[in-house]
Amino acid sequence: MGDRLTQLQDAVDQLATQFIASINYINQHHSLATLGPRDQIVVIPKQEADQQEVEPHPDDVFQAALVELAQDLITKEQQIELLISILPGLDNSEQDQERNIRELEEELKVAEAQRKEAIKEREEALAKINSVIRSIHRP
Repeated sequence: MGDRLTQLQDAVDQLATQFIASINYINQHHSLATLGPRDQIVVIPKQEADQQEVEPHPDDVFQAALVELAQDLITKEQQIELLISILPGLDNSEQDQERNIRELEEELKVAEAQRKEAIKEREEALAKINSVIRSIHRP
């Protein structure tokens, strides 16, 4: 699992995908209706039925699907809100964040000095071991 920002980006991407899938479902399965008095519903002959752009679902099935799609969108949006709420720094002022960065930089400098000292000790120990190995004569 990635860091919080990656999780947030993934969740936003998933929400966008859910929006597209929801719109696609609504576009393909809505019931045919007129919007104005001059509108007409075009009936497609049976031989061209395979090429229909809209395959209406019964109203109860369509409404249940809309409810489920809406609930899925709301759930994903709540997950995004949760991820945003746990991002670091939202409760800290800019000065607090700068102070934290300086403290972390100091800790990093100390850790780097310790690492360099450990490398130096390792090289010294390796040199001693090599000199001992060279000094041993095999019969």
